[in-house]
Amino acid sequence: MAMSNSFHFHGSYLPDDVQILLKPIAFELIKIQQKEQFIQSGQKHYSEMLSPEYQPSARYLEIFHQAMRISQQQLAHHVWLLAQYINQHAQPVLVSLARAGTPVGVLLKRILREYFQREIPHYSISIIRDRGIDANALNYILAHHDPLGRDLLFIDGWTGKGVIGQTLNLSICAFNQQHGTQISSDLYVLTDISGTATVSASLEDYLIPSALLNATIGGLISRSILNADYLAATDFHGCKFYAQWHAQDLSLWYIEQIMHTLQALQPLPDTPLPDAQARQARRKQSQICIRRLMQEYRIDDINHIKPGIGEAIRVLLRRVPERILVRDLQLLAIQPFRVLAEEKQVPLEERPELHYQAVGVIAKAVN
Repeated sequence: MAMSNSFHFHGSYLPDDVQILLKPIAFELIKIQQKEQFIQSGQKHYSEMLSPEYQPSARYLEIFHQAMRISQQQLAHHVWLLAQYINQHAQPVLVSLARAGTPVGVLLKRILREYFQREIPHYSISIIRDRGIDANALNYILAHHDPLGRDLLFIDGWTGKGVIGQTLNLSICAFNQQHGTQISSDLYVLTDISGTATVSASLEDYLIPSALLNATIGGLISRSILNADYLAATDFHGCKFYAQWHAQDLSLWYIEQIMHTLQALQPLPDTPLPDAQARQARRKQSQICIRRLMQEYRIDDINHIKPGIGEAIRVLLRRVPERILVRDLQLLAIQPFRVLAEEKQVPLEERPELHYQAVGVIAKAVN
């Protein structure tokens, strides 16, 4: 694709927060149930379709703000730890994975500017399970920085089963072989509940509030789309831009709240990041838990089980859930699940022995 300096889409973030390398397109939306049937029958890949996003109820929005109050100090501390680590790199280029990685990348960029006096480039690009990373977006970044890509650092919010990390690794290996580049597929996240990321601030399954909302906390963009009916081979992956929701948008508010919290917490203690041994132990625990749940609930497709608070809430927001498993129904972090499950009439099961705080199970589509 043409490499120029003219692509400056930033969603509803500030222009110097991020360059979002996604192409906004007018896209026909389909109902969630129909989307689920297409996905499970193999007729279409999930990235070819979008379902409508709805504004949350007043009750759910109240729960979101409660979640912010209980989680923002922990979140601010974890972003700070990642920023400290990234500051050790000579010339980092932040590449956040849309959408969940974008708020984290914006926070890292602001922290590096305000506390470390470094102006770090930040891009947000698409990566899609089974389809890989957006090679056109990578080429765009390489045209503006080290052409070998040695400075790129990939940022996401959290891990679930580790599928995106695997997809990233496979995509980057193939890209490097094809283009002679030296891009690292290391993945940086706030919390690594599957033990599969390279660098994380935590291994704990805790509530990251940005997981509770869709476009209105991610720059007013949808998740990424890869559909040849709407995109040329030279285009970036696509997205829908919800400009009509400007009045409901909390994207910048969220960033500013965490930055204010971070300022109030200073000076923060030096906390060691989880090491390789701790990640390996977490990875083993995660795999055992997923296998047991798949056997117990007779789940034959691993994509139908979504471990962790972040992934489980997405099942309620974007898929057709069969049930949601939670470790403790009384936990404050689980209250958003109670509201959504009640609104959508999805059963919640309390499982005190659960390895995660929550696990989403996707229902089998009825043909």
